[in-house]
Amino acid sequence: MIRSMTGYGRAKREIGGRNILVEIKSVNNRYLDCSVKVPKIFGFLEDKIKSYLSSKGISRGKLEVYVAIDVLEEIGISVELDTAYAASYIAALRRLSEEFGLENDITTMAVAANRDIFSVKKADEDMDREWNNLLPVLEEATDAFIASREREGANMKADVEAKKRRVMELAAQIAPLSAADVKNQYAKIEARIKQLIGDVAVDEARLITECAIFADKIAIDEELVRLASHFEAFDGILASDEPVGRKLDFLLQEINRETNTIGSKACDVAIAKIVVEIKSELEKIREQIQNIE
Repeated sequence: MIRSMTGYGRAKREIGGRNILVEIKSVNNRYLDCSVKVPKIFGFLEDKIKSYLSSKGISRGKLEVYVAIDVLEEIGISVELDTAYAASYIAALRRLSEEFGLENDITTMAVAANRDIFSVKKADEDMDREWNNLLPVLEEATDAFIASREREGANMKADVEAKKRRVMELAAQIAPLSAADVKNQYAKIEARIKQLIGDVAVDEARLITECAIFADKIAIDEELVRLASHFEAFDGILASDEPVGRKLDFLLQEINRETNTIGSKACDVAIAKIVVEIKSELEKIREQIQNIE
């Protein structure tokens, strides 16, 4: 199944005394780059969320996961004061006031603005409970996210296949033109050599051999065979259930290489025009592939 690297999924539920919202969105990225934003007191959920998303086969894209958890019923959470840190922090504030002649407006709320003086304590069973509360919401949002990627991926696949068929049609036009091109170039070389040497005796066998060698250099049969092989491999990759973006990108580079070789070897103007059209279609395919996971 072809998936786009862009997608969006959202889910919201009230579970276990928590009102939970999960939003997932992504854009293109060469590798998987996942950032998770959760309320500080639920920070222990971040690694679990990343592991879950990886287990769902999400392998590429820049993901942003936003989790909001409103506590409707207090269960298993205790906030403790780091008294040593708080004392040091308050002392530093007083020194700041004295050294710079600032108004000493140290209040409880001013000190409490530094969240580092507090620590959230949760028992292991409470952490498991919070994860179990989040999981069904995360699953729903992830399913919606993957479905959006697959919908866009299906459209991309159809577009890439249509453009690839066009490239194959153009490539099929080259073979007969190439055969005629080789014959024409052979005849031109032979006539040119005879014109240059004039009445000088020449070994006909050697002349034929040299002309044949040059004509063989401009033949593109091997490139056309490799192109056909690459197109077959392209179809196989598109049919795969695994992430295929990198594979398609590499294969497209090989197809481009063969196309460039055909353009450089051929002497026929008609072939040159076809090569330009093929490269134009390949560039469009490349742009689409950059969006595929």
